Parts: sequence; structure tokens; C-alpha cells
Amino acid sequence: MKFKKLGNSGLKVSSLCLGTMTFGDGADENTSKQLYKMARNKGINFFDCANVYGEGKSEKILGKLIHEHRDEVIITTKAYYPTGKGVNENGLSKKHLTIELEESLKRLNTDYIDVYYLHCFDTDTPLEESLSTLNNFVKQGKIFYVGLSNFAAWQVMKAISITKQLNTMPISCIQPMYNLLKRQCESEILPMAMSEKLGVASYSPLGGGMLTGKYQGKNLEGRLKNSEMYQKRYLDNENDKAVNRFIKFAKDNNYNPVSLAIAWVSSHPAITAPIIGARNMAQLEPALASLDFDISAEIRNELSSMSLAPEIATDRSEEE
Repeated sequence: MKFKKLGNSGLKVSSLCLGTMTFGDGADENTSKQLYKMARNKGINFFDCANVYGEGKSEKILGKLIHEHRDEVIITTKAYYPTGKGVNENGLSKKHLTIELEESLKRLNTDYIDVYYLHCFDTDTPLEESLSTLNNFVKQGKIFYVGLSNFAAWQVMKAISITKQLNTMPISCIQPMYNLLKRQCESEILPMAMSEKLGVASYSPLGGGMLTGKYQGKNLEGRLKNSEMYQKRYLDNENDKAVNRFIKFAKDNNYNPVSLAIAWVSSHPAITAPIIGARNMAQLEPALASLDFDISAEIRNELSSMSLAPEIATDRSEEE
């Protein structure tokens, strides 16, 4: 296992992160235990969670699994999304963050969280309030590092500026979506992360399962069948064409498409650790095998040519 420094922090994390969104929601407690053990046996020390995953079940299961060796692992969780019907039971206010951190600590059965993410940008709460609240959590020893999830590049830079102005805990890492079908973060987010020395734990490396090939021919199941959000995100002709090219390349070269798709994400120099997930051992095995896939620049370029790259960040494309 290769371990990488998490951005500008002193923390070292495995080059894959196991996402636990399926724990208690797709994978029962026993299966979750098997998935966790399989990841640990591969050398993974980095586990991602959120307060809303499985309506809190994911944190509870993860808390049981890490308890006997808490200091050996790096765990993350997040807050922003609604946890109830009350008008203050969502967002990044001091009230909501404080309540949700305490609830997460209880469910995870731990005294501290290694990385605490703001799960989404909140247009109703000043970032100064949110970041000052997280800084207080750091002073209390309840969290160690601060992360941002689903933030645009300008929102991350605004947060970085505020932490410098207020002399609060710096931003250590970000969590954007990144896969061969969704490459928007290549335009500004990933270059910004490299410039600012931020860790990047990217999610959805398999494009909602599209890059496994199981949805070819509109054979929808799981999230692609039941989630309108995923349908809007991935179901279009260009993505279908890219998936067909990708799966053909994988078959022609005797590569597992899961391993190949994750290795492509890992090969970007800004990426610290893609977040992988699974509902069973059969799904997790090829994801873990991506660690043994040393993707060449030639293969990365060939795969990249199969999908649409984002426009560059400036309007002066003729000078590139």
C-alpha cells in the first residue's frame, strides 16, 4: 500500500479510501464487517462516512468496526444535509454543525474525528461562521482536520482566504466528484488543489456504476433505475458512447473495467485517494485490485480521449 500526505496536513492516508455509504444501506452489518476487513487487509487506513448515510446507520457500523484499533485508522464524516424537518436541522450554521458533530461522535463511538467535512456550500450561512465553528471543534480536540465536499473552486478559495484572515485551522482536503464521464473538476478544482497543496479524496470513480458496463443497453438497475439524480447525471448519448469505447478497450486488453476506471482517476497527479464503495465482496475485489494497476501515461491519454474533457478555465483558449 502506498501512503500519501493528505494535502498540507501531517496526516498520511492510504491511496484508496473506502466509502461507507453502503454500510447499513445496501450492505448489512455482517457484510459491512467483511468489506471493512477486506479493505484493512489490503492496507487501507482511510474510511469516509457522513452523518446522513443510512440515516446514521453507516456511522454506527463504522464506529463498531474501528473501536478496537481507533488510532490506526483515519475516519471522516460530514454535515450539511437535513437530519430532520426543523428549519435549523440543515446547513452549516453553528447550531446545526455543533449538534451534528456530537451526534456523529456518539454514533462513531469515538472521542475525535480525523477529518470533518462541510458536505456542501451553504448560501444561507456566512462561511466565517462555519469555519470558526470548525476551528472551535479543533481547539476542543473533537476534530483534527477540516475538509470541504462539493465546493466549487471559487468557494474553496473563499474558504481558504477566510481561514487566513481569521487565523483558523486551514483547509486540508477537498472531496469533488471525478470519473471518466464527469471531468469538470479538471478545469479549475484539481489545478487549484495542486496549487494550494490540498488533499483530494474524489468520489464516484465508477460514474454511478456506468463504467462497470452493467448498464450497457439501458439495462438499468440500482441507483440508475431508482434515482432521478443519477439518471440526470449520467444518462445521455455522449456518456453511452464513452462507456462503450471504455468497455471495449478493457475487454480487448483483458482489464477489469472497475480496476481500470479507478486506476484512471488515481493517475491524475492531484488525486490523493479515490473513494471506492461496495455492497458485497465481489464488488470490492476489483476496486481494491486497482492498487496493483500502474497505469501508464499512454493508457491514461487513450482513455481520456474517450470522453469529453471540460473547457479550460479562461476564455483565451486560442493561446493554449
